[in-house]
Amino acid sequence: MKLSLAPSRYDSTTLWLHWLTALLVIEQWIGANTIDDFAKGWPRTAARSVHITLGVTLAVILILRIFWRTTRGQSLPPPGPGILNILAKAVHYALYALLVVTVGAGIAFALLRGDNWFGLFNLPTIEAGNKVLRHYVAETHEWGANLILCLAGLHALAALFHQYVLKDGLLRRMMPSR
Repeated sequence: MKLSLAPSRYDSTTLWLHWLTALLVIEQWIGANTIDDFAKGWPRTAARSVHITLGVTLAVILILRIFWRTTRGQSLPPPGPGILNILAKAVHYALYALLVVTVGAGIAFALLRGDNWFGLFNLPTIEAGNKVLRHYVAETHEWGANLILCLAGLHALAALFHQYVLKDGLLRRMMPSR
């Protein structure tokens, strides 16, 4: 019987940052797809302001997450060798890249629009008259968000596959200890 000294779970900071990111991504996608359902004026301004505020929060969490992961976060060995490990790494890197691009495009879009923040002030406007740039930034933001959701869904399905088909306990690594 071989004893492993490797930890079986990620550290609590890594777990918190992971699940906060997941929650915010889902919320932001739902929020973005319902903003135009709000009545014009204050209701829509408030909905967009919440989206912008939570987008900036996601940006901060993403920065903290990358910093933590590269400096102090706990690394666990891959659950197994081979193609599944290579695919898992590729999906993780793709999710990080898409998050950076999408959040960055969202911030740029808010600045291109000069959005009003809860009726208190307007965000600084950059390139206000550049409709072509605004269109491409908006498209990048929307496509990125949709790709994140698709890839995150595959990521979740892969975790469930590991848990219930391969039965290798992979999902337990991302759950808080009891």
